[in-house]
Amino acid sequence: MYRIAVMGDMDSIYGFAALGLDLFPMEDPADAGKKLRELAENDYAVIYLTEGLAEKIEAEIDRYKESDLPAIILIPGVSGNTGRGIMAVKKSVERAVGTDIIFNNQATRR
Repeated sequence: MYRIAVMGDMDSIYGFAALGLDLFPMEDPADAGKKLRELAENDYAVIYLTEGLAEKIEAEIDRYKESDLPAIILIPGVSGNTGRGIMAVKKSVERAVGTDIIFNNQATRR
C-alpha cells in the first residue's frame, strides 16, 4: 500500500501529523536528498516538500520529474510562499494537457 510523506522544517510540517501523514523533518540538503531517494524507492506515492527545502535539493527532485511515482508536490513553509509550488503545478498541467488552462485567461477575468 502506498504512503504519503512530508519533508521540511519541523515548524512547517508538524500539522500534517494530524492527517496521518509520515513526517520527515529535514534541514540539511545532503540528508534530505538521501531521504528523498529512500522514500521514492519504498512505497511512497506522494511526497510533499516545503519550497525552501526543495530549492536546496532541486537536482535530486529533477530525477523524479518524468517518473509516475512518486508525485513530488511543493508546499509553502512557515517562512512564506515563494511561488515555486504553484509554478510547478502550472508546468505539470501544461505538460498534461498541452496548454495553460489555469492561468491562461487570468488578465481577462479582472
